[in-house]
Amino acid sequence: MEKETNHCTHHHGECHCFIIPVKILKKFSKDKKLSAKARKGFADAARFETEWRKAREVKSLVTASAQKMLPSGLTKVPSKAPVVSVFDCKQHTTLPGTPISNPGSSTDPTSKRTFKETTSLAQFYKTVFGRNSIDNAGMALISSIHYSVKYNNAFWNGDQMTYGDGDGNIFVDFTKSDDVVGHEITHGVTQHTLGLAYHDEPGGLNESISDVFGSMFRQWEAGQDVAHADWLIGKEIMGPGAISRGYTCLRDLSNPAASHCLSPQPTNFSQYRNGMDPHSSSGIPNFAFYKAAMAIGGKSWIILGKIWYKSVTGFGPSPNMTMKQFANRTRSVAGSLFRTRPAIKKAVDKAWLDVGL
Repeated sequence: MEKETNHCTHHHGECHCFIIPVKILKKFSKDKKLSAKARKGFADAARFETEWRKAREVKSLVTASAQKMLPSGLTKVPSKAPVVSVFDCKQHTTLPGTPISNPGSSTDPTSKRTFKETTSLAQFYKTVFGRNSIDNAGMALISSIHYSVKYNNAFWNGDQMTYGDGDGNIFVDFTKSDDVVGHEITHGVTQHTLGLAYHDEPGGLNESISDVFGSMFRQWEAGQDVAHADWLIGKEIMGPGAISRGYTCLRDLSNPAASHCLSPQPTNFSQYRNGMDPHSSSGIPNFAFYKAAMAIGGKSWIILGKIWYKSVTGFGPSPNMTMKQFANRTRSVAGSLFRTRPAIKKAVDKAWLDVGL
């Protein structure tokens, strides 16, 4: 596997985490089947990510300093559901944009969908895991839509979600996939709990946690058990140009290396290399989650989801956690949460062994 450059530097657990990896943007920027204008759009989106790093570095340092130096009133967790707000960038790039007064009943389908899926995701975290929003203290959930012109990405910037409309050919409106919404908001949960770095093994884990919870959210919304789930990430954001090239999704937890994935991934830790893009190395823990879910059966969020959730949120920050350390933590959590059901720990253990961890 070739060495890849990492597209998101990291400071103090905060990351500008994009759903589409930079190598995919670069690939389409060189695709001769696309118009010059479309290729330029992909090239600009790829360059934009590197610019974000500089701004993010400053913001991350300020956030970390505030946490260290300033008092915070978060002694008691409010029980109210988080405020969900949607802003319209109107094809501009200033965040958050113009507030939409009643996003849930807006005539704009993107606004309506963003409000509905974000509200539903907050409900998922609350009812399944007892979590009150991203920070477990009712943090407001802010989303910006119609970011830039035909922008081919969605990202979490440390404070909020941002969604592009896609170019209408390779990608369509990024709010159309509920797992993309779940993926981006979960980056916020990881930021406020494990605080994983966004490079090497912790970066791959960071991306995988977002894929895993995004996939569980998709299954929860559809009421699906593990056997009926499709395990795809980003199926609904694939545009006609991607579909005609044989791509049905961004990633597939059940078959990370498959050719129908726009962004195929390694499936075993023996293929891991330092410096690998977190969107690639995340395939290894993704595949382990899938294998454990299939072995346990039923609905992924009921047993396995609780093991993963406690492993992410129950132990405080661990920015440089390795995949092996995370695997071992899920093994011990499986044993302590389901003491009387040893088959569950066995399924988790075997799934990790199968991917070389």
